[in-house]
Amino acid sequence: MTRNPKPGRKEGSEHYFRPEDQEEFRLAQLLLLLEVAERASVTPSIERLGVLDFFSANPFLVIHPNELEYQELVLAGFSVKPLTYASPGHRFVTRRSRLTNDLALLLSYGFAIPATSAGHRVYQISESGRSAANHLSSIYAQAYRASVEMIVKRVRKIPDSKLPEFCRKWLHADPAMLDLLNV
Repeated sequence: MTRNPKPGRKEGSEHYFRPEDQEEFRLAQLLLLLEVAERASVTPSIERLGVLDFFSANPFLVIHPNELEYQELVLAGFSVKPLTYASPGHRFVTRRSRLTNDLALLLSYGFAIPATSAGHRVYQISESGRSAANHLSSIYAQAYRASVEMIVKRVRKIPDSKLPEFCRKWLHADPAMLDLLNV
């Protein structure tokens, strides 16, 4: 008789549950991101959405201990310790590879809508998405909204063409590695 492994663990391994591996968790984060982006009058392209998504979930790669926002995030419940052992560059690429599917699901559920702005495809939260986001009221949801607000302020004026340069800097990654991963 075989036993079923616990959710988030593989049989015979010591893998721990990671929230970002759960589709529902990522969709909720993406929904909250679109909600905050709308309030900030930002309609992100897929490239910008990927940057906002990753760095909002990992704000301490951008926000440093000597900044007031750092203390606000710690008080909101964000941990300075990463949730995974992978390098930031690898986590960024993994999260980015999931974004297209996660966004497609939000679109199919009617929680987000595509639009165009200055000839670029952008994404907005829909009315039903706003309603669903309003029901996300956990401590983490509140902290994540605060993180998104902080990251949006830092990213909003960076043109899409310059985003890869800022990502390399914030990830403290070897440019050759990110080039290999097409980032």
